[in-house]
Amino acid sequence: MVHAPNRPPAGAPPVRINLYSDTQTRPTPAMKEAMMRAEVGDEQHGDDPTVHELCDRMAALMGKQAAMYLPSGTMCNVIAILTHCGKGDEVIAHETSHILHSEGGTHAALTGVQIMPMKGPRGMFTADDVRAAIRPKTRYAPPQRLLEVEQTANIGGGAIWPLAQLNAVAEVAHEQGWSTHMDGARLMNACVGAGIAAKDMVAHYDSVWLDFTKGLGAPLGAVLCGDEEFIGRAWRWKQRLGGSMRQAGICAAACIYALDHNIDRLAEDHANAKALARGLRQIPGVVVEEPDTNLVFFDIRGAGMTVEQLQAKLAMRGVAVSGLGGRVRACTHLDVTAPMIEEAVSEIRTALAAA
Repeated sequence: MVHAPNRPPAGAPPVRINLYSDTQTRPTPAMKEAMMRAEVGDEQHGDDPTVHELCDRMAALMGKQAAMYLPSGTMCNVIAILTHCGKGDEVIAHETSHILHSEGGTHAALTGVQIMPMKGPRGMFTADDVRAAIRPKTRYAPPQRLLEVEQTANIGGGAIWPLAQLNAVAEVAHEQGWSTHMDGARLMNACVGAGIAAKDMVAHYDSVWLDFTKGLGAPLGAVLCGDEEFIGRAWRWKQRLGGSMRQAGICAAACIYALDHNIDRLAEDHANAKALARGLRQIPGVVVEEPDTNLVFFDIRGAGMTVEQLQAKLAMRGVAVSGLGGRVRACTHLDVTAPMIEEAVSEIRTALAAA
């Protein structure tokens, strides 16, 4: 049975502190105003000037030749893999990667690739790990075509891949003749957190995308970047998957607004995440992972409560958190303020005290 989207428990009040995900952000009045003013055209026909502006700016930001606007980050991953690989090819990715855990089995259903799950702490692996995963080139082994990384690593705790490690694993891949792809859903969190320009962070990756619906606060869209030949071939998959749009400039304008106004402020989310982690550490039985960016993971087994029980209790108090891999995840974003962090810590302490 396929379950419907998560809903609050019956009788729960409206959410007032939403730490569930940075996908929960709402466009600000200024962003909505930018959307209303957008000049639009038929994006599928190639005559939406706002989409062109967004793609040109994203290609420059990432140091790539071309870019393509898509409805979602998952579609970016799917199209990138379809463009880089053929059916039966193998993709090297971390065992906690989004393409394995959060895309509905689409790569088995649609792309036809095999994914080799790599181990490693905090959602990362090393160049030596990649070398150990190289298969002999025989008819018995699937052709290895693509190395994929996730920056930041979500289930890894919102961890930032160090630049040297990113470059090292890409170098091994390129030595083998593989392509490289970066799932950059929260790439700008990594860039702000590490103080590294996006084009330097992704220089050794043949394709990369950025999600605008998370910390950047737009209501829709992600942009996939690569060289002109890659994006040209990716357009056919965009057409096949129904990703071509019409007056998409309305949403692209929100993404442009985010580029201008919502990148530097990600540092506020990181500061709030660290404040949340400090507060949670003061609660008996709670084990907290130190956050790199805007994701705070904590284990409450020592407090005598399950993730689901805590979620239900907090929901009745208007506080939303998520759960991943047996841990609680709290995500800071532009709709979460410092006073909300203090209140959230208090609500979690009260809920766990009931155990």
